[in-house]
Amino acid sequence: MSKLSRRQLLAFFGCSAAATVLAPTVERKLFGFSTGVAEAAQLPFTPIRLPHPLSIYREQRSFLPTGLGSGSILNPSSDTRLGQYTVYDDVIVPPEYERYVIISWGDRVFPNPDEYFGFNCDYTGYVGTPLDGYLTVNHEYVGYPISKWAPATPPDLVAGNFPEAGPLVIPGFPTFTSAPTAANRRTLWGEFFYNQGMSVIRISRRDRRSRFRVVSSDPKNRRIHGLSGLGINSQRSDGYQSVTSWGSKSYQQGDNNYLIATGPVATEVLPLSSDGLGNKIIGTAYNCSGGNTPWGTVLSAEENYQASATFFVGVTEAVRPNGTQTGYIADTCGAEFGLVGEKYGYMVEIDPANPNFRPRKHSWLGRYRHENIAMRVQAGKKLVAYMGDDRRGGHTWKFVSSGTVTNPRAKSNSQLFENGILYVAKFNPASDPTRPNEGTGEWIPLLLSTPTNPNVPSQIASTAIAAGLTGSLALGRVVLPRRNGIAGQTVDGGFFNCETTNEATALPGYRNKTLADFYTSQGAVLCDCYPAANLVGGTPSARPEDIEINPRNPREVIIAYTDGAPGSDGYPDSRVFVVGKYTAAINDTQQSGGLYKIIEDSADSTGTTFRWQRFSQAGEDGSEDGNGFANVDNLAFDNRNNIWGVTDMSTNLHNGFNVGAAGTPTTLNHAAIGDVSTLVGVFGNNWLFYIPTTGRMAGAVVPFAYGPPRCEMTGPTFIADTLILAVQHPSEDAPFSPDQTLSRSIPMLNLDGTLFSQERSVPRGSHWPSNIQGNPNGPPKPAVIGIRSKRPSGQFV
Repeated sequence: MSKLSRRQLLAFFGCSAAATVLAPTVERKLFGFSTGVAEAAQLPFTPIRLPHPLSIYREQRSFLPTGLGSGSILNPSSDTRLGQYTVYDDVIVPPEYERYVIISWGDRVFPNPDEYFGFNCDYTGYVGTPLDGYLTVNHEYVGYPISKWAPATPPDLVAGNFPEAGPLVIPGFPTFTSAPTAANRRTLWGEFFYNQGMSVIRISRRDRRSRFRVVSSDPKNRRIHGLSGLGINSQRSDGYQSVTSWGSKSYQQGDNNYLIATGPVATEVLPLSSDGLGNKIIGTAYNCSGGNTPWGTVLSAEENYQASATFFVGVTEAVRPNGTQTGYIADTCGAEFGLVGEKYGYMVEIDPANPNFRPRKHSWLGRYRHENIAMRVQAGKKLVAYMGDDRRGGHTWKFVSSGTVTNPRAKSNSQLFENGILYVAKFNPASDPTRPNEGTGEWIPLLLSTPTNPNVPSQIASTAIAAGLTGSLALGRVVLPRRNGIAGQTVDGGFFNCETTNEATALPGYRNKTLADFYTSQGAVLCDCYPAANLVGGTPSARPEDIEINPRNPREVIIAYTDGAPGSDGYPDSRVFVVGKYTAAINDTQQSGGLYKIIEDSADSTGTTFRWQRFSQAGEDGSEDGNGFANVDNLAFDNRNNIWGVTDMSTNLHNGFNVGAAGTPTTLNHAAIGDVSTLVGVFGNNWLFYIPTTGRMAGAVVPFAYGPPRCEMTGPTFIADTLILAVQHPSEDAPFSPDQTLSRSIPMLNLDGTLFSQERSVPRGSHWPSNIQGNPNGPPKPAVIGIRSKRPSGQFV
């Protein structure tokens, strides 16, 4: 197996050699140790014992949960296998720490007592002092158990008599005994949109020994949701002028809290929008991760805004050459409320402490499935921002402002987003066979004058094809803009799938042109970033989730690519990313993402060339190149520059059980070839890890917290000695009542690459956090928690 020294690990995260002076010379894999050498060094907490083997357990004691609020300490052992493992319905933290709920779905903390905290909390951004400030929380999407009529609810939950959490948490939440129809669904769909967007809440504590609480009386507490500004529909003349509410409650009446756009889309596309509202936008939704600016605002990422027959809570993604949507998609929320698709899919800026700052969508940052943003803001320099498009085959992006930063804390810096250039990353495959994990790259501007150089499917899929993979893993799907007259197409607008089967006839019509041959304006290009980037040769990648700028060296950009598997909407470049398992060897490299780094060639990060490194591949600790994790998502640096991260394994794969009432076991075949996504079932629930960057334990990645069933932990934010963490979708797409325990045998790799079996028991659904608040059988609720040491010292660790 590939080994990485601790020095290599720390170099990747920008730590100096001095940070490791006290560290013994021991080679370590990224997520654990590769030897059995014992050390006397102690961590500031006892690592959580996860179900799968990790090398760190050979050297450090670990905390094995045995119930809610209880556990036992396991001593280090050369054999880290666990023959049995029980998953408990709680956020499990080290025994030296405590977790507490700050706010959860349905809490009424706003000036209007009818309003409530939204569903599926994600990114958290804090503006204030260590004792008092405003917390912005994203609300990404809705799903069961909010309602059995939520998008993609498993059929056996729709057909069965299982409780819905919506009516249990929100009095008067709309319910239906049969599927909603076109005549009666507006209230329910409107409530779905209300549960997305953002919440801004003031939180405070007496001193640093106290817990954070919500200041519910603060007049600046507010919701910015999917239907904010719905009242402006009254200004339309296209048949939607009467669609100004979705129910009889006070907050369900349309208001004038609309958003606006900046940049070319605002001036060149929105005047053409069929809603006739110009630069007025109804709502923000699908809000995933984001970023804080040095001047005290928060940027929120609109991610999965695309609608379909299954995921109807969305709008039209496809646009015409002028940037406007190809049309409404029937039986979607976009069509129900008149939401034109070109107004969604952006980075949205708000000012938590200033409700008079009208939220705005910055179009120079592009329209695509935004995941997050990381900014380099230095006085006298141009503002540089990095972003990811979280889709299969999505791209990695950089924005460089036209203007320069004067004072990084000046509110006027917001205007720097209004003019600049958006670039897409092109990763050149490694040219030196002795150094396969690194190469060069370039930033390609997304301008009308940029020449077209479309990605070639047979090149994109070449590594997978050479390995003998077939089917979808050999198609190399490249999504291009559909245009009349090219490759037999007869309409303009939308997407054309170019694949190995049709590239010979399709690609000639896309070559030797510029983006001006495909789009009528710069704004139109920015409305269609994903296919436009493929058209100019940007590298399709493995779902870039989180991007962070190294605080020690701002020329270095760390990227968490969460999943290399291709899908119906795109294909990562197999020359750069691992898209499948290439052999039948049980311990061969697995595909579930990895950590990469871009090193800018230019000192101020504004240049157009860079180097890239693939530093770690996900997968079981006993697999080739595997580092004991899967689907790494959000990354964060604490105030001592230690690294923290969370995982984002798909809900339908947790612990090797599918979603739904049946909880059907999934296939866990280590000898399989191709798409082996189901192998993440080995890891169980999603978890939070810690990498110290100084001292004797520098370079060890340490499990810190383990989430409740079917959840995702997101949005880590540090406020002095407290970690703020969002716990998203506990019990997603699984019934929380009646209680049922799922059990099965889980095959997994030992640290030596051989297989063993573990008996795993896990609740089918979750009651968290009701079960830790005195209601053991209560409904699950997405929530924001605080985690801190039981002996506060002013620092988190």
